[in-house]
Amino acid sequence: PDLCNIQLIVVLWTESPTSAVDLCSHMTDLLYTEKDLVTSLKNYITAEENKLKQVKQWAEKLDVLSAIAMQDPEGFLGNPVNAFKLMKRLNTEWGDLESLVLKDTKEGFISNLTLQRQHFPTDEDQTGAAKALLRLQDTYRLDTNTISTGDLPGVTHKSPMTVEDCFELGKIAYSEVDYYHTELWMEQALKQLDEGEESTVDKVTVLDYLSYAIYQQGDLGRALELTKRLLMLDPEHQRANGNLKYFEFQLINQRKAQAQEAQKAQEEGKERRKRLTSDASKKKKRFREPVPERKMYEMLCRGEGIKLTPRRQRRLFCRYFDNHGHPKYLLSPVKQEDEWDRPYIVRYHDIISHGEIEKVKELAKPRLRRATISNPITGVLETAPYRISKSAWLTAYEHPMIDQINQRIEDLTGLEMDTAEELQVANYGVGGQYEPHFDFGRKDEPDAFKELGTGNRIATWLFYMSDVAAGGATVFPDVGAAVWPKKGTAVFWYNLFPSGEGDYSTRHAACPVLVGNKWVSNKWIHERGQEFRRPCGLNETA
Repeated sequence: PDLCNIQLIVVLWTESPTSAVDLCSHMTDLLYTEKDLVTSLKNYITAEENKLKQVKQWAEKLDVLSAIAMQDPEGFLGNPVNAFKLMKRLNTEWGDLESLVLKDTKEGFISNLTLQRQHFPTDEDQTGAAKALLRLQDTYRLDTNTISTGDLPGVTHKSPMTVEDCFELGKIAYSEVDYYHTELWMEQALKQLDEGEESTVDKVTVLDYLSYAIYQQGDLGRALELTKRLLMLDPEHQRANGNLKYFEFQLINQRKAQAQEAQKAQEEGKERRKRLTSDASKKKKRFREPVPERKMYEMLCRGEGIKLTPRRQRRLFCRYFDNHGHPKYLLSPVKQEDEWDRPYIVRYHDIISHGEIEKVKELAKPRLRRATISNPITGVLETAPYRISKSAWLTAYEHPMIDQINQRIEDLTGLEMDTAEELQVANYGVGGQYEPHFDFGRKDEPDAFKELGTGNRIATWLFYMSDVAAGGATVFPDVGAAVWPKKGTAVFWYNLFPSGEGDYSTRHAACPVLVGNKWVSNKWIHERGQEFRRPCGLNETA
């Protein structure tokens, strides 16, 4: 008021009263404006403090997590949840942090972060990690709560999932039109929200995805219930209001159709019962459909359905093996164990040392690339969704140790290595697998190995270069066999009979790695050069 009066006096000396009143009013507005600016400034300071607090909390959390992870990087990433969350952090959360920090003037950090982001995982990588987690969930029959709480078998670095993690998995499944997994993970996100977990994801958003996923799977009644729950939280939700009317209409039609089908089935059932005789019914009950390969493959991966009876087990032996008095092994034979009788699979124990394993991994790591398969029609190497691993090829001349390993395989198998393929090193990370396949080329694949000029793959030698905490078995679905990884051992089997015909019982698969990191190396041995080492047989399958 004093300021206004002083200004008023000054103005009265020079201008009319009306102008003085207008100026005083204007200055009052400026005071309110300044007051608003001060409030905005305080809000800005508070926002900056909160931002710095968030950045500090993020840095402290990541510092602790990194310290734990770096104690055992491979073991830490062997947990599929940790691997998924790493992809999610680098692809999504670090980007959010960048957006947060960009509001400040710390150009050095921003330029460094922006520079580093070109090396971060992409959306495709994050989606791949999510798919791997979903694949493990199906193969090993894990419920969402087990995965979310981190209670996976063999896990040493337990890592629970947040609502945001569960929601992200469900959203990725939704984008892949996978409504089954969308339902599972949106339900888990909703469960954790109902239990009081704080999250930036709200129940309305989760219910929106969940109700639609359930509708797409045909459960109209439950989709309707969830839509009603959504509308209780947000009565103005436009899409939910539209879905409510649509679901109600569809549910009425569905119930009418089901009633009609039930009546028709009842009438047809009466007629069918009159026509069927008791003998025919008994025959039908006795008939059993074979287990589909995919189901058998997953059962074997879980350790179920293994067809090794006690009688067959008694035919399997352990022995000291010198390959018929080979000079290298006459005084120090190797330990050989029968793993399976038909096809005949043997395991060699303590056949590759820790030092050799580390050297092989050291040579392979810089050149690991996505593993390929041979196209059965063209013979060209290409990637495939059913083989998820990284591999590298090591030649005998690049290091004496590789030559020694190749020679060891030749000495123990008695087969020529000059015509074999190079040593292939493969790394199966989270969810890594190789679905059922043959190592040899079938008759309908005449050009499978034509460019090599060494004939078909007569045998397979497989080194296990790591233990696997859970999963990762080598399984043979047609015969119900499972061979589990054990570091320092190798397994060997023939893919072809002595006649040259393919042994179809050798169809095998590498189960997904549930927890851990699986390293293997294999040698595919070819026909050429084996003419006097494994004479041809006249019997087609013997």
